[in-house]
Amino acid sequence: MDLLYAQGETGASMPLATYLPFVLMFLIFYFIIIRPQSTQRKKHEEQLANLKQGDKVLTRGGIYGTIIGFQGKNNNRVTIDAGSGTKFNVDRSYVVGLEDSKIEVK
Repeated sequence: MDLLYAQGETGASMPLATYLPFVLMFLIFYFIIIRPQSTQRKKHEEQLANLKQGDKVLTRGGIYGTIIGFQGKNNNRVTIDAGSGTKFNVDRSYVVGLEDSKIEVK
């Protein structure tokens, strides 16, 4: 009976050791997944806020075009000219980013 009592005391004296793997896993996830995604998201939001007329952009639908104007409340809609007289409106959040200068649109 003394042996069982001794085992119960040693297990209760180390609660930190039982949670240490979970804390380490959270830290690993934070530095590998969460932190880079949040910095990338902030960079994208800043890029969307700085869009201006004449910028060449890529939409989520894979369409390259040039911004010709803004509409709506707080300029949330972007009017894009995709070439050949094709113009359409998209929400500002549907702009993936600025067109890479290495890619040519014909």
